[in-house]
Amino acid sequence: MASCCYPADIFSWIQNLPPIAEWQNNFISICICSSASSSQPSLNLCVTKNLTSSTISFSINANFNLSFSLWTSKSIKTNSKSLKLLDDDNISSFLTNLIEDVLSYCSNKCKSSIKVPKLNFVSNLKDIFNLAFLSLSFLICIYEAPADLRSGCLANLKTELTNCRLREGSKLLMRIIGSNLEEQWMRSINLAITNWISEIQVANRIIKTPSPLFSYSFSTFEFWKVQLYCPVIAMDIESSGYPLAGEKLLFSLKHHQLEGVMQFNYRVIVQEKWVDVIATIDNIRCDVIRLVNDSLMMKQGVGTEEKHFPSRISLYLTPILQTNILSVSVGKSSDNPITEIEVEKSMETSFDPPNTFLGFRLSVGETVSTSLKPWKFEESVYGYSAIMNWFLHDSMDGREVSSSKPSKMALINPRAWFKDRYSSAHRPFTRQGGVVFARDEYGNGIRWKVDKNALGKTMDWEIKGRIWLTYWPNKHRTFYSETRMLEFREIVHLTIA
Repeated sequence: MASCCYPADIFSWIQNLPPIAEWQNNFISICICSSASSSQPSLNLCVTKNLTSSTISFSINANFNLSFSLWTSKSIKTNSKSLKLLDDDNISSFLTNLIEDVLSYCSNKCKSSIKVPKLNFVSNLKDIFNLAFLSLSFLICIYEAPADLRSGCLANLKTELTNCRLREGSKLLMRIIGSNLEEQWMRSINLAITNWISEIQVANRIIKTPSPLFSYSFSTFEFWKVQLYCPVIAMDIESSGYPLAGEKLLFSLKHHQLEGVMQFNYRVIVQEKWVDVIATIDNIRCDVIRLVNDSLMMKQGVGTEEKHFPSRISLYLTPILQTNILSVSVGKSSDNPITEIEVEKSMETSFDPPNTFLGFRLSVGETVSTSLKPWKFEESVYGYSAIMNWFLHDSMDGREVSSSKPSKMALINPRAWFKDRYSSAHRPFTRQGGVVFARDEYGNGIRWKVDKNALGKTMDWEIKGRIWLTYWPNKHRTFYSETRMLEFREIVHLTIA
């Protein structure tokens, strides 16, 4: 009979396990999640001792009439002199095992020498451990659990993973393992979410997804950073075109995630009668990254060249407590899209030779080509909020891409800018398909004048934004198009000193 742990605090349960010598049976188990009915199956964590050595192993089991394992940990050697089953080193090794197994579910990972660091003495170890364990349980439930068990347990795990404590634990874990492993971790989680949502869509059911947007922020060394990840399939659809996309195209489009970074430098300058707070753009980066490998994308999709691209980014920077704010100033917007018109005229003539019917042919042609600056940047103010917008324009007709649809003639035009958009010399994206807006393009930044009464205080700023992704066909022949959007909000801090 398994005890029940809800809300799940697996870390405390493991910490309180007695040494092997005090066990009455060969295993001890606890229920991770179950349905309301006791007759329904549950997901259990089981710890089992090896009868021939002083080692134990953990397993996640599906508990039906008969229990069977969905996942098993590496063997852990116990200390017979310890009053607890696992000492600090064993807990750290088990946590590393959990993290490495979550990372292993990323199907588009690169070989790397980066290792998971030891986590013996980190703060909030309990929240980090529970986050890692429940994340692995979530993945195992999606990929390994029978259908009868999956739906109910996923709903419970979703609730657990989105609570405040575990969201803070996830931010701490990301800081500890580093950015490279963080990206691999998020690709593992978001691939699982994509598969789960796909399964729900096939069954024509609607459900709120488990934290489809993961974002966090930190403030340090006169620097603000916001990092975010979201599977494309979980983004809200703003508009879509007809005819409907085929299954292979849909597979390619939905098996991607948006990865975004917003980095700002800030300075505090004390003047004679006021204080200037100046925020400047360091880097704004948006990438649309595959969640599956090339071979699967070629087999089940329409190749690696069909995916969404960033078409608009909107950011708001707002001081949350505005009592001491006196004014806000922004820089100028970028110039209107540059238009270059090239007119080429040609004339062809011919005269038939003697001994034939007299003939004269004349052909006159005129070619007009235009070139528009693809990205336009605008700054504006609302109250004490500074607003920054980047708009992508169709270089053929100048319309904003995120709020318009291409004509059918444009879609079949092989010279349209969105054809071969990741390889042409004049592409508006990086070769990977993302965008980077760096500090050298955006002037002197945003300046808030602050009353000197704020000296010595820590102030909170809100960074809120929206990102639009658009799909227009690249090499695949289709008239389908769509635009999706997500919103995020994070709080950053600075001290007026």
